[in-house]
Amino acid sequence: MGNASWEVVRSTNQYVLLRDVGPWDKYMTITNAAEQVVAALAKWLGSRRLLYYDSEGELTELLVKDGCFTGFAPGKLEA
Repeated sequence: MGNASWEVVRSTNQYVLLRDVGPWDKYMTITNAAEQVVAALAKWLGSRRLLYYDSEGELTELLVKDGCFTGFAPGKLEA
């Protein structure tokens, strides 16, 4: 199974929002490949938050510190 398959939904000064696109019989989910996703985006991400819609459509945040994945948090977008 390959790395996660995702697309950028929105990119702002505050955050980058991804969507997990699968198919999950060929690709890992963003949840299962969090370290690789963060590593792929770290330089471009800068200090912005990294959020994603997972394979269930739930909004989740990938916590990033110094360009490395550090955990998950419930995703919240400010209006």
